[in-house]
Amino acid sequence: MRIALIGHGKMGAALLTRWQAVASSDFPGHRFVVIDPGLAPQHGDDDARVTFLNQPPAPAESRFDLVILAVKPQLLDKVLPLYAGRLADGGFVASIAAGCSIARLRSLANGAPVVRIMPNLPAAIGAGVSGLCADPTVTDAQRDTIEALMAAVGMALWVGDEDQLDRLTAIAGSGPGYVFEIARSYVEAARALGFAPEVARQLVLATMAGTIAMAQQSELGLEELRASVTSKGGTTEAGLAALNGDRALDRLLSETLQAAYARAVALR
Repeated sequence: MRIALIGHGKMGAALLTRWQAVASSDFPGHRFVVIDPGLAPQHGDDDARVTFLNQPPAPAESRFDLVILAVKPQLLDKVLPLYAGRLADGGFVASIAAGCSIARLRSLANGAPVVRIMPNLPAAIGAGVSGLCADPTVTDAQRDTIEALMAAVGMALWVGDEDQLDRLTAIAGSGPGYVFEIARSYVEAARALGFAPEVARQLVLATMAGTIAMAQQSELGLEELRASVTSKGGTTEAGLAALNGDRALDRLLSETLQAAYARAVALR
């Protein structure tokens, strides 16, 4: 399968990093052509599974089974018609551009089947979360193809409509930003208790990573897990009372997701 990845920004590069890492085992028959004006033309590895170009290849050399759009939404009007015309028979389009509807994508792609994807940045290390939404013309084989690609970078979840994709965006697509900000604040608080910056970072990230790993492996609910480390009158109880005793944290996170969702709707 010949795949064009249009755009090599942060998200496009994150996806490609993981696909390159697993290509020989998971996708031995796939060939990726990455096209971005900022790239230097080159092969990505010895067997040329990945080729980097800074301009579209000649039409005779550019029939693609799948075109993945990883460009800013404002560039789609210019970029998508160009590559839609270079789809092979049975080819389709996938887009990670936020706020561009399937209807608009299909119009720009001359009616080609379209899948919208909302990935997140941990895809680069195989720990991403991606929402997928397909238009009705996407075949089962095409769904299987894109699902396999996104499963290679983490969790891949199909949703029934674009509103659900916007809701998923608020939780998972934007989610790493929230987590990084919470971790940053946590590190600053640890520094205020007297730890050196690097030690504070190590303590916080190891605590968060271990806690999440435990939650993922446990059959207990999150409330039960929280209770298991909260002794009456102890240090954790005192900390939790300051953190969310008045439910301020609950309200803040709810407002965070609602704001992100509202923005996703406004970008449609």
